[in-house]
Amino acid sequence: MRTIQFREAICEAMSEEMRTDETIYLMGEEVAEYNGAYKASKGMLDEFGAKRVIDTPIAELGFAGIAIGSTMTGNRPIVEYMTFNFSLVGIDQIINNAAKIRQMSGGQFKCPIVFRGPTASAGQLAATHSQAFESWFANTPGLKVIVPSNPYDAKGLLKSAIRDDDPVIFMESEQMYGDKGEIPEGEYTLPIGVADIKREGTDVTIVSFGKIIKEAYKAADVLQEENISCEIIDLRTVRPLDIDAVLKSVKKTNRLVILEEAWPFGNVSTEITFQVQSKAFDYLDAPIEKINTADTPAPYSPALFAEWLPNSNDVIKAVKKVLYRK
Repeated sequence: MRTIQFREAICEAMSEEMRTDETIYLMGEEVAEYNGAYKASKGMLDEFGAKRVIDTPIAELGFAGIAIGSTMTGNRPIVEYMTFNFSLVGIDQIINNAAKIRQMSGGQFKCPIVFRGPTASAGQLAATHSQAFESWFANTPGLKVIVPSNPYDAKGLLKSAIRDDDPVIFMESEQMYGDKGEIPEGEYTLPIGVADIKREGTDVTIVSFGKIIKEAYKAADVLQEENISCEIIDLRTVRPLDIDAVLKSVKKTNRLVILEEAWPFGNVSTEITFQVQSKAFDYLDAPIEKINTADTPAPYSPALFAEWLPNSNDVIKAVKKVLYRK
């Protein structure tokens, strides 16, 4: 095993796949000459050249459409958005073309494309640069949505996403690119749609994904000192959703807390809540608790932002609530 940064895991995944398949290329703002806005494509221009690592204008709708069109001629593009906040400019191409090509063509065309980049908040970036769109894309049939939380998962899942014959939304975080983790020396992939139990426990199930899961780990450490055992599930993929992994854990712990960095209305945690109460109601010893951001645009003020974003204290309170402890 070796230790590398999250950004390096992303770069390795793309580079390894591009070495084995000449139809794969990367395009996006600053991915080439600048080595990527977050240095996730460092060195790729030198290795693969300007025809396969392509700097684009600031025109998300345009280059998303070009990439989608190229899948219909046999290519497998990777499109990097500097942030998924900017994907809204190109969302028509993603929703109305990429997600629907296979069905509308009666299976004559597939759309093997990966849209990747950072999602959600990253400190003082204010309202228009701090939004989580996982549930938006996950609401679209035809799309797969992946949100890894560490370098190991990121590399294995990105390689699987690039090989997938359907469009994949791959969502990262500006605040995770410097995170370090252990990576195997050899080739590996991870299956899309399979959650991972990061910590086993007996008293309560905590489900989360992406960078916010770190708050669950902090909370679990504190709760362990009070003899409260938390099982933490990292969804990794929110569509397809591995609800079976959640149900199995809930049937063991009988309590569920869901932590998600998203507005509280109509999000991934809402769907999990519905499915668990529908399929495992008799196993629940307490109402499900879900923890989300405040139902407002993200504030710029650091003090207000700290109140807006969920943290480990929120998790601790929710766990104690489902355990009926003060």
